[in-house]
Amino acid sequence: MNPFDQIATKIVKEQELIIGPIAWQEAEKVAGLHVTPSHEGVSIDNGNGDKVIDRLVGQYENLFGRASREASRQAVASLLADLTPAQVPVSLR
Repeated sequence: MNPFDQIATKIVKEQELIIGPIAWQEAEKVAGLHVTPSHEGVSIDNGNGDKVIDRLVGQYENLFGRASREASRQAVASLLADLTPAQVPVSLR
């Protein structure tokens, strides 16, 4: 699993703890993001991981407000350390 897949999966799972199974339904609406049938994780189309993550964070923020962005940021803080500053999605800075 590449770093962006890990970050997106962690975001969805954190949101699931907050809002329940709706988190997976909302993730399925994000272009470039693919949810596993068993809802164990997600994968992102190659080459645009940062933009897909920005769309994912935005999807939750549009529904549940700014607090969902902060929850996403906190959930993946340790994973962001493995990325260069340029690779970190804008929504998680």
